[in-house]
Amino acid sequence: MTTSIISIGRRVRPRAVIAALLAAITLSACGSASDDSSGGESLRIVSLSPTATEMLYAIGAGDLVVAVDSLSTHPAEVTPKVTKISAYEPSAEAIIAFEPDLVVISDDMNGITAQLLAADPGIEVWQGAAAKGLDDVWRQITELGDVTGRRDAADELVESLKARITAATEGVTAPAGTSYYYELDDSLYSLTSETFVGALLAPFGMINIADGVEAGNTYPQLNAERLVQADPDVIFLADTKCCGQNAATVSARPGWSGISAVVSGNIVELDDDVASRWGPRIVELLEAVSAAVKNLAG
Repeated sequence: MTTSIISIGRRVRPRAVIAALLAAITLSACGSASDDSSGGESLRIVSLSPTATEMLYAIGAGDLVVAVDSLSTHPAEVTPKVTKISAYEPSAEAIIAFEPDLVVISDDMNGITAQLLAADPGIEVWQGAAAKGLDDVWRQITELGDVTGRRDAADELVESLKARITAATEGVTAPAGTSYYYELDDSLYSLTSETFVGALLAPFGMINIADGVEAGNTYPQLNAERLVQADPDVIFLADTKCCGQNAATVSARPGWSGISAVVSGNIVELDDDVASRWGPRIVELLEAVSAAVKNLAG
């Protein structure tokens, strides 16, 4: 078993994080197949990444989490630990108040890593940037498994997710020429096939109408008239929470009543959080897309 701790500052608080790492290495040398959480149990984790928060709970390390950012609202067990700390403008002082050994981030917003290390050089900062592909998802889950002493649970989670993805996508292909529009907000921002989500949808064989709209921009804003002319067969709404969009609101948009997806009722309402994070629930996104494609095939 390979262990790794990812840090911006490369500084570790020995009493907790190193204990977890050494425990994992010892188990690997002995050929043990079971998790050893004794080293990780003393860890105090503050997560400023909703995706990483979901990963931590999914591998059974939720008990080590003492505080999370304001957007980390899943799973339900994390609710008592949600704070007013913003993932976009985090406060080093507010984070340090929780006496963390490990701070988990997705982006180094506000230069938070330097602020934390300046205040306490013993704090470890782990960064899991937005995934570019599923391999990044698996790597982040296993890294968090290593640092928390939950590697076996992490490995099991990865394998189960892979199996679910295979079940959701294998043999499921849209009819030739099927096109789709993926909506990020009600101002018609979308994404291309070059993005993480776009790549996830590629195996279903649909044409993304956002591809080629704006050279070099993988998150283009579509023109309403051009979108109507593109006439997508399926519309995926990843703005049901942020913007209150649903099949009814889309159908009522001026000029949209004749779009194929509207006429056929192929408007898929997604959970914004599931659609925007690259954690364990990414499988739910693929299962929703798979169901829509199967509906097209009839």
